[in-house]
Amino acid sequence: MLIRLGYELAYEFPQATPMILNLNVHYSRTSDLVRPDTLITTPAVPISMYRDSFGNWCTRTVAPPGRFTVTTDALIRDSGVPEPSFPYAFEHALESLPDETLAFLLPSRYCETEHLSATAWSLFGEMTPGWSRVQAICDFVNEHVRFDYQCARPSRTAWETFNERTGVCRDYAHLAIALCRCMNIPARYCTGYLGDIGVRAMDAPMDFAGWFEAYIGGEWHVFDPRNNQRRIGRVLIARGRDAADVAISMTFGPNTLRRFKVWTDEVQAIAA
Repeated sequence: MLIRLGYELAYEFPQATPMILNLNVHYSRTSDLVRPDTLITTPAVPISMYRDSFGNWCTRTVAPPGRFTVTTDALIRDSGVPEPSFPYAFEHALESLPDETLAFLLPSRYCETEHLSATAWSLFGEMTPGWSRVQAICDFVNEHVRFDYQCARPSRTAWETFNERTGVCRDYAHLAIALCRCMNIPARYCTGYLGDIGVRAMDAPMDFAGWFEAYIGGEWHVFDPRNNQRRIGRVLIARGRDAADVAISMTFGPNTLRRFKVWTDEVQAIAA
């Protein structure tokens, strides 16, 4: 299947302002792109790209004073089938985990494992290790937290989500990540596109999505405590310890976001 994906972000800047943008499709999916997700700015300004420490593509630029827009409109191939499950994926003993996974066991900006460890072990300590334990964590978070876009705030942490019991997709992911890490399961945050493909369309504006990956059975596996089901057409942008590592845009000065639009739609044929 083909998916059309993109965004339009319009800002107002009182002065020239440096920016870092994390908006390109992850390198692991670039071979699937039919029409590239080239970042276009209006007005046109010089841009440069680099790979961050997690391997994500990042864009640097300096926004001029006034209105500044960044946009893309891409096409990507997808299998068109739901993500697979791996119910027999096992948990690794801590001493056998690969070195590169260990950073995803530690507390981070939005995932304060020190506050949630006792709760995690009381809830999940007696459960079968592996896939079923991670899924149980997702089930708990999905039932414990009420989705409310109107209550979104960028500073909410996993501990606050646990206590407030409300949030958006990134909050669901942060709480599940923290609980996994408490159980010695490496977990990392993911952001990207997830349209209403194969499911009932939501009556809400499209946004970028947040989910996580857990390291079990010798590889990283996708879990989504917000939707809590295997989905079609998930497209990764970036991975990190939590949302602080994969901010869609970071501006180093005052600004106002004037327009925010994201699209992720199945299409029948390649657009002309």
